[in-house]
Amino acid sequence: MDNEKLKGNWNIVKGKVKEQWGKLTDDDIDRVGGQFDQLVGEIQKRYGITREEAEREIRDWRTVSNY
Repeated sequence: MDNEKLKGNWNIVKGKVKEQWGKLTDDDIDRVGGQFDQLVGEIQKRYGITREEAEREIRDWRTVSNY
């Protein structure tokens, strides 16, 4: 799924994001609004990982979940 598709399906996907990254708050998820870079930043901040690690986690999750 490309980034535009992620943004377009955000209302559907955000529940799955919350399941995958449970440390993200509802405010974090609302702030992301389907933007890939925002999601990377929120995961990076909440989990204390590097940007590269967060990007890898998202890519892996999107591959497995088709989001």
